[in-house]
Amino acid sequence: MKEEYLTRHIISAFFRVYNTLGYGFLEKVYERALAIELRDRGLRVACQKPVKVFYQGQLVGDYVADLVVEDSVIVELKATETLHPAHEAQLVNYLRATEIEVGLLLNFGSKPQFSRKLFTNDRKKFGEAGLREHGLDGSDG
Repeated sequence: MKEEYLTRHIISAFFRVYNTLGYGFLEKVYERALAIELRDRGLRVACQKPVKVFYQGQLVGDYVADLVVEDSVIVELKATETLHPAHEAQLVNYLRATEIEVGLLLNFGSKPQFSRKLFTNDRKKFGEAGLREHGLDGSDG
């Protein structure tokens, strides 16, 4: 499984944060706590990472990914009662707009939930070289 080692660490950190803080905080609290936990585990974490979206070579929007871990996994956080298909679509769109292929959707709801998504670069419209050319490789430019 692609990025299995890394996603296992992230999911483990998710459950540690959930078990420590419990349910009911705002998403931002969980984001900060998870970033601390991941960094304590020796992982590089970027918070609120900008993701540019292009259509026919023109910038049409900006997303902000909650966390990007080791430049390899996008982590989208929720603090809702349950996960919905729209949450999963949001994560897939982040993967579509970057060279990152693996994403985790983590929900700090009344019951902890997670979903793992994979969107390989060979399925993306621009391919790796085109993503870099259009500034979609997840780099800051």
